Amino acid sequence: MNRFDIYADSAANIPADLRKSRDIRIISFTYLLCGKEYPCFEEDVPFVETAKRYYDNIRAGAEVKTSLINKEQFKEAVRPSLAAGRDALLITISSGVSGTYKQAEEAAKELKEEFPDQRLIVADSANASMAEGLLALKVADLRDLGESIDSCKKWLDENTYKMNSYFTVDDLKYLRRSGRISATLAIAGTLLNFKPILRADGSANAKIVSFDKERGRKKALAALARIYAENATNPETSVCSITHADCEEDALLLADMLRRVGAREIVIEYYDLCTGSHVGPGTVALFFMGKDRRIGVSEERATVAGTVTQPIGR
Repeated sequence: MNRFDIYADSAANIPADLRKSRDIRIISFTYLLCGKEYPCFEEDVPFVETAKRYYDNIRAGAEVKTSLINKEQFKEAVRPSLAAGRDALLITISSGVSGTYKQAEEAAKELKEEFPDQRLIVADSANASMAEGLLALKVADLRDLGESIDSCKKWLDENTYKMNSYFTVDDLKYLRRSGRISATLAIAGTLLNFKPILRADGSANAKIVSFDKERGRKKALAALARIYAENATNPETSVCSITHADCEEDALLLADMLRRVGAREIVIEYYDLCTGSHVGPGTVALFFMGKDRRIGVSEERATVAGTVTQPIGR
């Protein structure tokens, strides 16, 4: 078997049991809370506990900032694999959302000089949260079936934009704070009880953009289920995922809606901390393999007063 190591940044949001069973290694983002730095992922700390504290602090008004993973952190994390004579495949959060992908590429160039006989391939997931995670899990399954690192990278190249991401937020103030929408639009949307639907787009450097809006939370969740029904491929056999920013009841409600339209295997996890502060507590996100995001999708049908979100700069 042509074995190689698989790495992902912590934005991939992979539940511990799935990550460990596939031997996927995680490189953690960090966040600043009231001036003190914390890791977004710790190997031996249950993620539920970390995420609950994180979103509780945000609700309480704490100032939270996230930072990218720099090239030195990538080099330190991946070097043991290369030193042991193994190649590595590193999957990162979308280059349109974070500068992390560029840092990973720089690390790969420098590690190539240090380990000329080994390979470190960097792949842009064009996504975040469990959309990145589902891609990493699929690649790990292919590797464990005996596929080479080149075959796995080819699969990613062919399928990355078939991984669909849609999410809705509960409170517009977090999008306003992070510069995704203006204060005027946030106030108007709150007064009218608009809940935006956002998605990862099909651009070369995939970004998060506004897609639609619904009046009220349950309608927004129903819209996510409808989007799944219209766009998912092979729902009976493929895995989809829901992540939530400390609103498990809403995640379970969406899961019930998805089962009614054909979903079978649904992974539910707390929403990744890396982008969590930008969307805020109450966010519910849906990820599934479906129609290619680069084909036949209008940007965007409707928005909260017509806005399109900007990249999360890190």
